[in-house]
Parts: sequence; C-alpha cells; structure tokens
Amino acid sequence: VQLQASGGGSVQAGGSLRLSCTASGGTFGSLGVGWFRQAPGKEREFVAAIDGVGTALTDSVVGRFANSRDDAKNTVYLQMNSLKPEDTAVYYCAAQSGGRSPWWDDYAYWGQGTLVTVSS
Repeated sequence: VQLQASGGGSVQAGGSLRLSCTASGGTFGSLGVGWFRQAPGKEREFVAAIDGVGTALTDSVVGRFANSRDDAKNTVYLQMNSLKPEDTAVYYCAAQSGGRSPWWDDYAYWGQGTLVTVSS
C-alpha cells in the first residue's frame, strides 16, 4: 500500500486546513489509519487515528480536529480547525492492518508527509 498525504500549507492562527491521505495499491477498508506529526527538534507524536469502528484524537486537538474517511475514494481526511502555532509540523499519515493505534511503530505503511505552518 502506498500512501499520499496532501493538503498542508501556511495559515494564520485560527485558520483551517484539511489534510488528505489517499491509498493506492490497496484499500483502507480493513486498515487502521493514523496521523502523526513531527515539529522541528521534537519527537514524532500521535495526532489522530481512525478505523472501521471509530476514531481517536490526542487531547491537544480534541474539539479542533476531526478525522473521517471516504472508502469510496480510498481517502482519509484530517480536518484541522482553530489552528495554533504549536500545530506547526510535518504531518504524516500511516496505515496498519490492526485497528487505530497511537503508537507510530505499529504502522507498516507511511506517506511522505505534508508541512503545516501556522503563524501567529
């Protein structure tokens, strides 16, 4: 499975972006898909995950971010609202055969990352 993440960009604080993660060479149907981010000088951190049962969000984005999937388009979305400067990072999508997981080393397939920059 190859993953393509897109939708990053530069916005001011309070703005919104929608990230997309599209799969090729396979389908998301039975996979758990996670979003992780890595800011300069920081470790990769969990943001959100979704599977056929439900979704999960890290505490810092609850109420601002939403995770969804469109199986017909083989795409998972991360809608990011009320963005803050601390959300600035490279965002990665990843997939695994298990359910949603907050642990990056559970994921076998990774996209290339998309940069999100939030200015104050």
